[in-house]
Amino acid sequence: MTVDAAVPGFATTVEALRIRSWKLGRGQPHHVIDLFTDADFKVVVDDRADVHINSRDGRFYLGWFPSGRTGGAEADWVTDEGWVVAVTGTAKVAGYRMSFNMETPAEIISVVVAQILATSRLL
Repeated sequence: MTVDAAVPGFATTVEALRIRSWKLGRGQPHHVIDLFTDADFKVVVDDRADVHINSRDGRFYLGWFPSGRTGGAEADWVTDEGWVVAVTGTAKVAGYRMSFNMETPAEIISVVVAQILATSRLL
């Protein structure tokens, strides 16, 4: 797309304004959960039906909170945080944490998680 700076105002074409379709909706969480093997990860489903997945070494964590994440045992508030992905750092390199709201499509989360898993290696 080119812009003619000599002509003031806004000019565009019908083609440039066409509407796109975007992936929306929660999708199916199995797209994410199925990425994990029993040999390398521990899966726990708690009393709220939240899913917690940890690597056997404890450095990777995935949480899926289908009803949102609560503020803790003494708190009665709920956030719209639906997914949490975290990797614990080392003594020399900081780790990271990502969170996504409940409406983030599971297919998007699966791509993020698959990339993280692809970059891990046994020591």
